[in-house]
Amino acid sequence: MMSTLLEAFRMVLQTDVIIAIVLSSIYGLVVGSLPGLSATMATALLVPVTFYLSPIAAIATIISASAMAIFSGDIPGALLRIPGTPASAAYTDEAYAMTRKGQPELALGICVWFSALGGIAGTLSLMALAPPLAEMALQFSTFEYFWLAFLGLMCATMVARSSPVKAIASMLIGLLVSCVGIENPAGTPRFTFGLTDLLSGIEPIPALVGVFAVSEVMRAMLTPEPPKLPYRRFGSILAGQLALTKQYVAPQVRGNIVGIIIGVLPGAGADMAAWVSYSMSKRFSKEPEKFGTGHPEGLIEAGASNNASLASGWVPSLLFGIPGDTITAIAIGVLYMKGLNPGPTLFTERASSMYALYIIFIIANIIMIPLGILMIRIAAMVLRAPRAAVMPVIIVLCAVGAFATGNNLFAVLTVAAFGAIGYVMERFGYPFAAMVLGIVMGTMVEQNFVTSLIKSDGSILPFFNRPVAAVLAAMTIAALLWPAAAWIASLLSAKRVPKAGAA
Repeated sequence: MMSTLLEAFRMVLQTDVIIAIVLSSIYGLVVGSLPGLSATMATALLVPVTFYLSPIAAIATIISASAMAIFSGDIPGALLRIPGTPASAAYTDEAYAMTRKGQPELALGICVWFSALGGIAGTLSLMALAPPLAEMALQFSTFEYFWLAFLGLMCATMVARSSPVKAIASMLIGLLVSCVGIENPAGTPRFTFGLTDLLSGIEPIPALVGVFAVSEVMRAMLTPEPPKLPYRRFGSILAGQLALTKQYVAPQVRGNIVGIIIGVLPGAGADMAAWVSYSMSKRFSKEPEKFGTGHPEGLIEAGASNNASLASGWVPSLLFGIPGDTITAIAIGVLYMKGLNPGPTLFTERASSMYALYIIFIIANIIMIPLGILMIRIAAMVLRAPRAAVMPVIIVLCAVGAFATGNNLFAVLTVAAFGAIGYVMERFGYPFAAMVLGIVMGTMVEQNFVTSLIKSDGSILPFFNRPVAAVLAAMTIAALLWPAAAWIASLLSAKRVPKAGAA
């Protein structure tokens, strides 16, 4: 084993591999921080470059760029309330609230520090738990995936600061949007109104960019007074992070575990990990009333979770060639192209290459801290720039990012439309993040539900009599009934108060 490890270090410490890690890390930071340009897009654009690299250098570019892009999506979320990637959307409001309180460096310090720790935790899980986690993932069928996706939808009500009824209404709007198009189990056009551009449905990224970015630009432009942002030089980015690490041990561990488990499940990914972890953080917190006001607990748990899921998503990819998310789907193609065919033999016949991959993951998450701090300080200039100069640039970036997702102008129109929808929803107190969650998860819920009914010949018993499905069903139903239970508990407590006073 020692000789294999030494060989892995020798493979990683090659000049071309080190250069590939550094350059792809910088590239991932830049792309991830631009609204509309997701980590998946950053990874996909690197594929032509990997043609000319050695196998280890090629995989290093994918790992480094994706890890950096997932983190750097937090930067515009914290500074401008515009998530750079879908994985950052779950806690954008929390990070932006800290900026509004005059603590942007604390918010971004939490993002970079706990993202790095989460990524390292996910890498350790990849090293130690790959076979058992992959076996567990293979036991998931459409019945389990239906409940998992449904549980993700329930996060909309659990993280909402407004009325749960408004959160559910927003989520249902998102589910309705996800029904648009021909990509449904029946292959029937729905809500297309004769437009060919709607046959492929509404893409989540243009919708996300519209409701977060364009609506924020509209709000800023229609506000008479400029927002009171802390126009000052940033202090230490990592100040207080060790104290927070000691104070919030349980949220970190919980976020890492949730991220690792969700990352292993094919098709889940960092987006779901962030939503589930943020909602769990609020439910298990001793101070849930502080969430949404700039409280670090939710940021810590969700930030650790989405980066942990990124590493653990490679487990089914390496062992069975089953992509854990869109990023690992691209990585599988690169692995095959470079002769590193995924499968159990990869861990035996090419063990040194696997150890090299682990080392690259750890290096990428370590250098995330200094490079991330540098990127934060560059991005901090946004806070000092005039709003009239920043907002047009954001609109241009949104348009470019939307056009790049589908290479057509319809995506740009989609961004504009959802910008108006997001502005109206926010003005009347409807959380548009719940709508985005419905758009992202709606297709997964419907496809797994219909496929499960076909497999069971219309019977709903398999949704409950399978062990894992039963556990997920119980969790989902509990999340669904939680608002009603809390309402009943508040009524009962209100009735007891007069009696206590009379006594």
